[in-house]
Amino acid sequence: MATIIDGRVVSASIRESLSREVQTLVSQGLRPPHLVAILVGNDGGSQTYVGAKEKACHEVGFLGSVIRYPETVTEEELLAKVNEINHNDQIDGLIVQLPLPKHINENRVTLAITPEKDVDGFHDVNMGRLTKGADGIKPATPYGITLMLKHYGIPTEGKHVVVIGRSNIVGRPMSILLSNPGETGNATVTVCHSRTPNLTWFTQNADIIVAALGKPGFLIGDMVKEGCVIIDVGTTRVDDPTKKAGWRLCGDVDFASVEPKASAITPVPGGVGPMTIAGLLVNTLKARKAGLAARTA
Repeated sequence: MATIIDGRVVSASIRESLSREVQTLVSQGLRPPHLVAILVGNDGGSQTYVGAKEKACHEVGFLGSVIRYPETVTEEELLAKVNEINHNDQIDGLIVQLPLPKHINENRVTLAITPEKDVDGFHDVNMGRLTKGADGIKPATPYGITLMLKHYGIPTEGKHVVVIGRSNIVGRPMSILLSNPGETGNATVTVCHSRTPNLTWFTQNADIIVAALGKPGFLIGDMVKEGCVIIDVGTTRVDDPTKKAGWRLCGDVDFASVEPKASAITPVPGGVGPMTIAGLLVNTLKARKAGLAARTA
């Protein structure tokens, strides 16, 4: 029977620690960290994610704000707001919820956020620091996954890790974090994608698999070896008339066929999702501390 890697439990532990740190800051007469999210349009998934982030901020004692724009907002208006927040010393972290409407260049908006406030870890400067193994803000989802591996004592050193998916949000930074020196690094990492021939050969020879390709139920039991650790990053909405909402979240892993062979596995929901928010909160506190240090230097 596989160990179920419960992201909710790990996230709760991290939030408790963060809450204590915030209380210490406030007791010293300092303001708590402040995270701002910009939400464009009325996408249901985006609203849910931003709401969860705002709630998590308040639970740990952060200041959490959401700035909402209609889908018709211009790129220039959005960039102006980002620039305003960049120069606001009362705000430590800024995220722009993706996806954005097609008339807005996501890359331009992402790069407009100053690296010091880019708590999602998407900016080229933060990605560059990650690649070099330098200290900096790490992409929230991959960072959250490493925190989860650490909590459960799952070793990565010397292990063969297969990352399925090469996005700049999860796949690429995940491969770098796991191969970099460190407590949750030193792995031998193979990045597979849609052009990888005989992908099953790689997954069958993996000690750890991180599935982050956005295809529900893609990884099945025949594709993994006994004792493999499975990290499922997928969160696709699929129709389900038995659910009140009419849909359910489905991961990239066929849990029913993979779980009996795995030594440990993340569920969907309740696995990686809570850890993305935990990573975001840790990054925001890091940004707050960096800002304090810069002002007292």
